[in-house]
Amino acid sequence: MKILAIIPAYNEEQSIGKVIDDLREFAPDVDILVVNDGSTDSTAEICRENPHCLFIDMPFNAGLAFTVQTGLCYAAKYDYDYALQFDGDGQHKAGYIKDMLEESKKGFDIVIGSRYVSEKHPFSIRKIGSKLIGASIRLTSKIKITDPTSGMRLYNKKLIHEFAEHINYEPEPDTLAYLARKGVKIREIQVTMNEREFGTSYFTAFKSLKYMLKMIFSILIVQWFRKRSI
Repeated sequence: MKILAIIPAYNEEQSIGKVIDDLREFAPDVDILVVNDGSTDSTAEICRENPHCLFIDMPFNAGLAFTVQTGLCYAAKYDYDYALQFDGDGQHKAGYIKDMLEESKKGFDIVIGSRYVSEKHPFSIRKIGSKLIGASIRLTSKIKITDPTSGMRLYNKKLIHEFAEHINYEPEPDTLAYLARKGVKIREIQVTMNEREFGTSYFTAFKSLKYMLKMIFSILIVQWFRKRSI
């Protein structure tokens, strides 16, 4: 069984080494691929010198969705059975990978590491956004996803190829809603996440609001005009 951890990284020089070490300690059989998204710090140099990870260096900042999809293309090309989307900022914990794999083996195509399945968190812009996006998904696809913006996701081989072979399949909540409506089986498991200590987040407050509105509009309107490729 071949498993690839895909780490999209943008200016993560202070955390990327620890993330790789965490994966090696708790998931030693998982191959690690860092996709550097045009970082302006020393993220690329750190990864090139690390013998324990594979590395793709994007020539410019392409954004999170494109970076993850690049990793999924790699997973498809080299025939991986599973691909794990895993943040490079140190928030995700490799100790949960085993539990995610066990859930996937029960017949789920996508397993999401969720902060909100059974634990309550104080209100924040991100949590409000997750609730509104989750409500939109439930309205259109009849499934409950409590943490649709979580970047900790495990894809089986079928979904690896589906994302890799079709450019409009961005690994975003609107695509999750669409796939759920088309019969893809999605499961959440409860995880805890660390707080970001270093680096630059993809989302500022303004970008978070813009992203939330974009996802809700896409889930409620745009996704009804999509056609599933496979």
